[in-house]
Amino acid sequence: MLVHPWDAGTDEEWRAFVASQSVGTLVVPTDDLPVVVPTHYVWDGSRVLLHLARPNPALQALRDRALFSVHGDWAYVPSAWKAVGEEDPALGIPTSLYAAVTLTCSAEVLEGDQLLDVLRTTLAAFEPGSGVADPSVHERRLPGIKGIRLTPVTVQAKFKYGGNLDDDHRAQVAERLRETGQDRALAQLERRSRNAAADPA
Repeated sequence: MLVHPWDAGTDEEWRAFVASQSVGTLVVPTDDLPVVVPTHYVWDGSRVLLHLARPNPALQALRDRALFSVHGDWAYVPSAWKAVGEEDPALGIPTSLYAAVTLTCSAEVLEGDQLLDVLRTTLAAFEPGSGVADPSVHERRLPGIKGIRLTPVTVQAKFKYGGNLDDDHRAQVAERLRETGQDRALAQLERRSRNAAADPA
């Protein structure tokens, strides 16, 4: 993933973003093409937790490492949105806004009590207070799944929200996002703009 200096995310940013999302993509290397699996996950503050059905080809291929990709808070910025003042809207250059984090991880496959811990953590995240039964009641079905724990080793974090634009153009894009109700992308753009303004460098 290409990450320009003005789009690079901090440690605090990428951790908060991964914690705020719930779906990512597990990418498992093979001798041929990788196995790619979109999946719900939970971020426990330092690791990605998920589970897959035992026949899933990602489990068959998984060894000791994998990639995990999370992206979101997207917005398409049409050409005209980039025109300020007397600039010709027809000559604006469209772009995409988004956050993306790619984690290169060590990988562990979990069964038994460790699998139950993953399932409990997942239920607590997705169904807090629902009264759902503890996963241990499904003892006969548990052999059909396995947990996966991914621990990041290296991180690429990109927050592409107009970091290369001047204040006027960034404000113009923000106003259009506000008008069209694209609140998540707007929040990212405004946060990044505030951080850039506060940076003494």
